[in-house]
Amino acid sequence: MKPGSAATWPLPPIIDFETPSFLDTEAAIRGVEMASNTAGIDYQASQKIVHWLMAILIILDLFVAQKFGGLMEDADRIQSRIDHSQIGMIVTVLFVLRIFLRMRYGAPPLPDAMPGWQKLAAHAAHWGLYVLIGTLILSGMLSAVNANSVIAPFGLFAFGDGAGEESTFLFFRGIHEFITNAIIALIVVHVLATLYHLVIARDGSTERMLRFWRSARQSA
Repeated sequence: MKPGSAATWPLPPIIDFETPSFLDTEAAIRGVEMASNTAGIDYQASQKIVHWLMAILIILDLFVAQKFGGLMEDADRIQSRIDHSQIGMIVTVLFVLRIFLRMRYGAPPLPDAMPGWQKLAAHAAHWGLYVLIGTLILSGMLSAVNANSVIAPFGLFAFGDGAGEESTFLFFRGIHEFITNAIIALIVVHVLATLYHLVIARDGSTERMLRFWRSARQSA
């Protein structure tokens, strides 16, 4: 630099907010779909059956759990806890099976006409539901271990010895109740989205899950 001349500095690169390289949601969506999708246009029938069994049992278990908040005899409360845990154990087995089937068969791609933000929301809701269900199962087991009564689902084994610390029990039960409410909210959103794709968008994404007894899956 010559004496007396003005200092010059290299200009920072210009960011073009309109170019796909800056914010390419479609690329992100394709990445998610490639990571979770194998060749096919539909879910396996086994995936659909597990999906509906879990949905029915989770809704049923929510009604059973609501009884805990009311007045009842100790014997009825213990029996309700056992009923709740038994349904929860079946859901746990189905949940593990569902993850296995998802890893084994993947999932069909979302409709091409679906907006990018809806695809991202669908993937986020799907994996978010997995995390919530897993947390719900774990917090439920920890609550049962620390309960003041022995909970033995199907009489096969017992969670704890019925002499758990109340403070620990209340802590895990609080987490369990919070996750339960979060799942209820996500179920409501899921049902609304399902009705939207069935009645308004009519993109076929709902119909393929309703036909749970068969699969239109094809190999590439």
